[in-house]
Amino acid sequence: MIHGDASIGNILRHRDGHAVLIDLDGFTLAPREWDLIQTAIFYDRYGWHTRAEYAEFVHRYGFDLMSWPGYETLADLRELMMVAWLGHQVTTSERSAAEFARRVRSLRTGQGRDEWGPF
Repeated sequence: MIHGDASIGNILRHRDGHAVLIDLDGFTLAPREWDLIQTAIFYDRYGWHTRAEYAEFVHRYGFDLMSWPGYETLADLRELMMVAWLGHQVTTSERSAAEFARRVRSLRTGQGRDEWGPF
């Protein structure tokens, strides 16, 4: 079983300190790689996690997705989905529209992913 949208934004800390997963609409039976891809690309492509944070994540999980042969393909797919999701948000704010335009431009040119902002 995987969460389907595993990211730090979908975890809350309970009063007693333990982590609670939220946003379970993607919860399903699927390969672990789908849940690991966001943390890997947040570090590798966008710099949203530090090297130390990613290393700690890999250590705790026991597997580095970036060493998996399908990493680049899965990362490209997840990126495309992130852009498509944001495309649905462009009418909600100027910030959404600007970020969507930045992401589409970087996908077209292959450059500038380090300029993507968390959304």
